[in-house]
Amino acid sequence: MASVETMRTPTAGDNSVQAFDVERVRADFPVLQQSVHGKPLTYLDSGASAQKPKAVLEAMDEVYRTCYANVHRGAYYFSQHLTDRYESVRTKVAGLLNAASDQEIVFTRNVTEAINLVAHSFGNSLSAGDEVIISEMEHHANIVPWQLLRDRVGINLKVVPIADDGSFRLDAYESMLGPRTRLVAITHTSNVLGTVTPMKEIIRLAHKAGALVLVDGAQAVVHSKVDVRDLDADFYAFTGHKLYGPTAIGALYAKAELLKEMPPFLGGGDMIRSVSFAETTYADPPHRFEAGTPPIVEAIGLGAAIDYVNGIGMEAISAHEAGLLAYATERLSAVEGLTIYGRAKEKAAIVSFTLDGIHPHDIGTIVDREGVAIRVGHHCAQPLMERFCVPATARASMGLYNTTDDIDVLVRALEKVKELFG
Repeated sequence: MASVETMRTPTAGDNSVQAFDVERVRADFPVLQQSVHGKPLTYLDSGASAQKPKAVLEAMDEVYRTCYANVHRGAYYFSQHLTDRYESVRTKVAGLLNAASDQEIVFTRNVTEAINLVAHSFGNSLSAGDEVIISEMEHHANIVPWQLLRDRVGINLKVVPIADDGSFRLDAYESMLGPRTRLVAITHTSNVLGTVTPMKEIIRLAHKAGALVLVDGAQAVVHSKVDVRDLDADFYAFTGHKLYGPTAIGALYAKAELLKEMPPFLGGGDMIRSVSFAETTYADPPHRFEAGTPPIVEAIGLGAAIDYVNGIGMEAISAHEAGLLAYATERLSAVEGLTIYGRAKEKAAIVSFTLDGIHPHDIGTIVDREGVAIRVGHHCAQPLMERFCVPATARASMGLYNTTDDIDVLVRALEKVKELFG
């Protein structure tokens, strides 16, 4: 197989070529220059949280050092300057998702908070007997809020099964849609299996049935270009720390007409128009949903991360990661006793696996001694583990800075695991 590091791939829509210089990319990430247990770091856990490029670290440091202030409140220069920079990130997020307006972008801490916002705010319009549809491959963040809504309101929660290869059962999903279906909440890309769901068709069928759709895009925005208007998504959430940005910052996209009708999720400063002891009136969206001092510097970091990814080009990143996935699947499939979970036709660069007779926690501990960082456990998807009758898996999740050499190091480390366990 040709080296992913030097491959050239056609860009979308034309016959030109674009080179992906992975070594140049790696030089942008200081952490990748480190060693662990005397071995060069091989970081294969970007699905949990990605490493940060210098551009993000420097942008955040510059704010703290030179112009930090609270936003939206001060009449002085620093406050006004940083307010402008903070709000400019909202515009960058809208551009990332191709939203119609930056007023459709609500800043949240992460996808979990975004889903909870919808469950509490939009969820207030649901009644006992209304239906919310999720799938077997959902992260806990897209299960628990709906269970809480079920317990609070009395909705019915329906679960779409997945096929043995990890693909979404579109036929089963379509049969579940009915007159009481109010919301469909589905991941765009599984954090465990890497499965890319047929989201455009999921949304089309939901709208045909009169339901809205919330998309968990935590993994999707990292690996491919997302266009919420082309998808016709009603809600779309992602988190910054998986997109090479900082923690504690993410975003919820929602169609403007929906946000206008939704009540606040949290109460306090910055989400009000006026307050008296008799009543409070609320700000227009999106600020209606952003109570308190926001994650100002984190938002600046997210803006820098978006600029960084856009500077490389999502088409180039997607092609690079597609090559990594193909190489990783081939190499890991050749390891005797290794089982890969999730072989859907459409996949992101995520590979979950087990080794016969060896607990994933032991795998993770041993490969760590070789400098390899992978995720082990149920990956906040316990129902999915039950679906495949395993307590846990090991997971290698790749990012734009990974190489075929990283995969080779992982495979050699897995062979050492097998040697230790005889």
